[in-house]
Amino acid sequence: MFKNKKIVCVIPARLASTRFPRKVLTTLHDKPLLQWVWEAAKKVVAFDRVLFAIDSQETARLLDSFGADYVMTDSACPSGTHRVIEVARRGDVHADVWVNWQGDEPFITSTMIDDLLQSCDQTGQQMWTLCKTIENEAEIFASNIAKIVCDKWGKALYFSRSPIPHVRDQHELQSFFQQGAFKKHIGIYAYTTQTLEKIASLESNMLEDAEKLEQLRFLANGIAITVHNTSHEVMGIDTEQDLARATLRCQSLA
Repeated sequence: MFKNKKIVCVIPARLASTRFPRKVLTTLHDKPLLQWVWEAAKKVVAFDRVLFAIDSQETARLLDSFGADYVMTDSACPSGTHRVIEVARRGDVHADVWVNWQGDEPFITSTMIDDLLQSCDQTGQQMWTLCKTIENEAEIFASNIAKIVCDKWGKALYFSRSPIPHVRDQHELQSFFQQGAFKKHIGIYAYTTQTLEKIASLESNMLEDAEKLEQLRFLANGIAITVHNTSHEVMGIDTEQDLARATLRCQSLA
């Protein structure tokens, strides 16, 4: 239990990834990528249970090799969130809050989970995610990095692959950057069970289709996303180039 809430961490691991086919079976440095994620998640004392949501017997065999817990989910699930929904709906795993930790994020830490869940005991909360102040100016303009703006209560207003806020007078951009105005989204989520049920019935919309960001579906349908800051950096693995960078990071930590 964490803040009197039962927390279950689900790690979606889809075999047929588009940009990096079969990446969930790949090796990072000296062990399987999914083993890195499993071991990191198992260190989080806030979690009552950790399990993978997978769609392949090949992935199951890999998880068996290092003793990870998993459930099989439909290969047609359109997103990691929908895999979490399927696990929640099965009825054999129960939680107050569900954490969606993607299977290509080996460097998330317990401290980041504490950041994510810090308000999970407050009434009226629906779901949570993280952001980090952008420190490398080039990331403001990188389309592979989702940016986020929030209201004064820490609720997400919008996510975009474009720079937000847009600084109309470009000579002021450096000033806004130095003030920490630009935030990037850290792609880990937590949801209440009620919120997952609402998400299950939602259809995509024009904003999501344009930006290719599923969280815009949630915002467009009135789901309040609480955004907490973290000072920690992540390194998701979307491409083979990302894997090479992550390997260097592992070597430096060894």
